[in-house]
Amino acid sequence: MAFTPRALTPYLSARHYFGSELRRHRETAGLSLVQLAGIVNSSKSTLARIETAELMPPPDLPDRLDAAFGTDKLFHGLYQLAKREAHPDQYRRFMDFEAEAEVVENYGSQVLPGILQTREYAAEWLGLQEQLPRDTVKSLVDARMSRQERLRAADAPLRWAIIDESVLRRPVGSPDCMLNQLASLLAQVDTPDSKVQVMPFSSGAYYLMGGALSLLTLPNGSTAAYEEGIEVGHLYEDPDSVKKWRRQYEVLRAKALPPTASGKLIQQVMEDYQRCETPPS
Repeated sequence: MAFTPRALTPYLSARHYFGSELRRHRETAGLSLVQLAGIVNSSKSTLARIETAELMPPPDLPDRLDAAFGTDKLFHGLYQLAKREAHPDQYRRFMDFEAEAEVVENYGSQVLPGILQTREYAAEWLGLQEQLPRDTVKSLVDARMSRQERLRAADAPLRWAIIDESVLRRPVGSPDCMLNQLASLLAQVDTPDSKVQVMPFSSGAYYLMGGALSLLTLPNGSTAAYEEGIEVGHLYEDPDSVKKWRRQYEVLRAKALPPTASGKLIQQVMEDYQRCETPPS
């Protein structure tokens, strides 16, 4: 069966336009993906995914494309635009990255990262959006739980989470809900596949305190960063932007309690919730 190239949507974003221009110049030059890959020192699969906007071009590729096609700085300029824009479906893309990541690093300032939440905690948190019907909340909770299935698989990623102490102390749902959530978190504090650190109140203020951050290291060695606010998030794939968020995460890692001390603090907070559950005599 003959290969049918996937249809392109060049005007959806700068990244899509980059891909469509790559295909147009390649086909005008009479080159196959394999032939162009040999010229620009890339791979067929990488170029194919760039053409369909599934992959952000690596930073050294645009100049090589300009040299190959004699297009002056066309691809260089398109790359400068593409790397600064939000992906048109960036949350779904983040989910795709998370599903294949070899290392998942999270930070949460006011709420636990979704990948660490129990079902009850997730239901309480997502249910705070009063405009959402119950069926929608249930669907969102189910989707969040499905993200955790890979954590029990043979190819589970290495996970590293840094959470603010306020995440432990601010109750979400009942004391029983928090006890179960903290027990689940405690079990992941220091294992071969997971580490958890708590940023204590005693550390004072820090830059990431008002948001949430995820760093995803992919099988090809690249890293994507997802920075999230209350209702909006931004996915970063270009190395310069990711480097900025990586630096901030490493600052947190250095200032947070080590896993052993973090586990002791989690246990201490659990005792407070247990006292909340004690019935009056």
